Amino acid sequence: MITETSTHDTRKPAKPVAVVTGGGTGIGAACCRALAERGFYVGIHYRSSRQSAQSVLDAILGHGFLVPADLTDPGQVDQMTDQIKKEAGRVDVLVNNAGVSINAPMPAMKLEDFDAQRAIVRGAWYLTKRVLRGFMLRQGAGRIINISSVVGHTGNAGQIPYTMEKAALDAMTKSLAKELAGRNILVNSVAPGFIDTDMTRALSPEIAQNIMQAIPLGRMGRPEEVAEVVAFLASQGGYINGSVIHVNGGMYGG
Repeated sequence: MITETSTHDTRKPAKPVAVVTGGGTGIGAACCRALAERGFYVGIHYRSSRQSAQSVLDAILGHGFLVPADLTDPGQVDQMTDQIKKEAGRVDVLVNNAGVSINAPMPAMKLEDFDAQRAIVRGAWYLTKRVLRGFMLRQGAGRIINISSVVGHTGNAGQIPYTMEKAALDAMTKSLAKELAGRNILVNSVAPGFIDTDMTRALSPEIAQNIMQAIPLGRMGRPEEVAEVVAFLASQGGYINGSVIHVNGGMYGG
């Protein structure tokens, strides 16, 4: 893994630090911008979208740093946490946003596709473990926010491994919140509905129309509308813990 070399002042920031996985595009990019606006120094993780991640860093006026890693590789996650320690010295908020959607009906899906999807949630688990041990438990405080999905609750044809992954993130949220009781570390999920991102723009017109009919607000959400909730959980909401907050325009009530 190539470690990013910062062009800004690398002295440890005085402001709180947030790390967002998959921060270069879509919901992750919106979360980075919203957290920077709330005064966070933002670690923008990416796997392959370096140019997009750099654009996000430019948009937040360099108040952060880039951190590349393939989260499915534990060795790269170890290097990622080492880089975070060097760049920022602490992690106050971790947003597990990175994801991939590998879709096919169950009879047609290949085992390696299932394994590739499953590796994403394993990566989130391992990064969370490293951030807890290396930063939050030592600091005596922190916020962990998992980005799951409405389909982890409703199910969705052709997306069984993806829906399993998202349901697992919500299960991790609830269990970890109990495990960390009394440690001053809050753990919550934000479950978006259908948000206007590159992933949803790739849907066929027929599927998109069917989705619209299921949303009482009659439109897809914007990444910024999810990021608003993430930023709130990162900086306020001190009595919200072990919860799944749905942002889906009314298509599912939780």
